[in-house]
Amino acid sequence: MALPPILEDRLRLPVVASPMFIVSNPDLVIAQCTSGIVGSFPSLNARPQSQLREWLTRITEALAKYDANNPEAPSAPYAVNLIVHRSNDRLDEDLATIVEFQVPIVITSLGAREDVNEAIHSYGGIVLHDIINDKFAHKAVEKGADGLIAVSAGAGGHAGTQSPFALIQEIRQWFDGPLLLSGSIAHGRSILAAQAAGADLAYIGSAFIATEEANAADAYKQMIVDSGASDIVYSNLFTGVHGNYLRGSISAAGMDPDNLATSDPSAMDFGTGTGEGDGDSAKSDAKAWRDIWGAGHGVGAVQAVVPAAELVERLETEYAAARAALLGT
Repeated sequence: MALPPILEDRLRLPVVASPMFIVSNPDLVIAQCTSGIVGSFPSLNARPQSQLREWLTRITEALAKYDANNPEAPSAPYAVNLIVHRSNDRLDEDLATIVEFQVPIVITSLGAREDVNEAIHSYGGIVLHDIINDKFAHKAVEKGADGLIAVSAGAGGHAGTQSPFALIQEIRQWFDGPLLLSGSIAHGRSILAAQAAGADLAYIGSAFIATEEANAADAYKQMIVDSGASDIVYSNLFTGVHGNYLRGSISAAGMDPDNLATSDPSAMDFGTGTGEGDGDSAKSDAKAWRDIWGAGHGVGAVQAVVPAAELVERLETEYAAARAALLGT
């Protein structure tokens, strides 16, 4: 499948780093982009809203300086995530700032809007929309998304329930545009597997929590290192939408991870207001994302807290080895 030049020409690895609420910040984005993968962050991480301009200024200036010093291997582009949901009272302001800075890639979540896509297309930007099933994929493309992010079972944070093989297969029956796969990808061979399944790029989040640049508590990073797939709990209690969270963080908040209540989906909270993920966690003052930590099933591949550049280097080495083994070279 053909990719637009922005997603192909300047990538060291076929990887987009997913935007993680609270965790992703300019330090991490710059490190990801200068390591050769698309770095990203949610616009809502910049608080107050005026800080978004400061973050975009810092990122664009840092990447321009890096490119000037490394013309033979320029940085990868960056992306900003927009929550396109009625609870996001910052959407219009954030979109205006994104258009002002002509952000090259915008990742839209929790809704698809033609006017948002048109605004991004007005300056030549591309829109990737995350979906959890084929129905939502159709809607996103119909409303003008350029590419899709298939969020399958095992992804960190808000995640789908479908097998990546089934989800990618259904989408590829009708869509030949840019397709990314999210869900348990934390090893180079998994990047290759995503491509073999029909995706163009891998979408990686949880592994980057355990990096030095990530805005995560040391205990959160260490819990990623210490955990495996069996330590992930799938629940809708914390935000009203089902997601994957670290068992240890739920226990630390005084709750039984094996006996969690069910939340009312009508009270969805994606951290789009003034608080930091104010989801009701029942019988606890813990807040989603700040205290209840998201992570995907792939955390078992994470063995240490390292700089983001070192993580990308590991993924590249593993990816190359997997390709060589597959081709018998």
